[in-house]
Amino acid sequence: MCVVMYVGRGEAMERTQVYLTARERAALRAIARRLGGSQSSVIRMAIDQFIDHEDPQRRRELMHSAAGLWKERRDLPDFPSLRRELDPLAGE
Repeated sequence: MCVVMYVGRGEAMERTQVYLTARERAALRAIARRLGGSQSSVIRMAIDQFIDHEDPQRRRELMHSAAGLWKERRDLPDFPSLRRELDPLAGE
């Protein structure tokens, strides 16, 4: 059973309980103060960022957008020779 406790950001929200350490609680309070928002809003922002970061489709899009990023660069070192220098078995 879902009980809507609050409507914010244009959508219904459900109340949930989160256990925090004293360190987490103090940091959350300080961040909320610094941003001028509530602790709940900071938690929601953090969760939204985490969801965006962990979304497989979003990660795939970011990987595809980064493909070929250094393709035209001419100022980069010779990576194969750097790898050979750092390979512990290369000298054997």
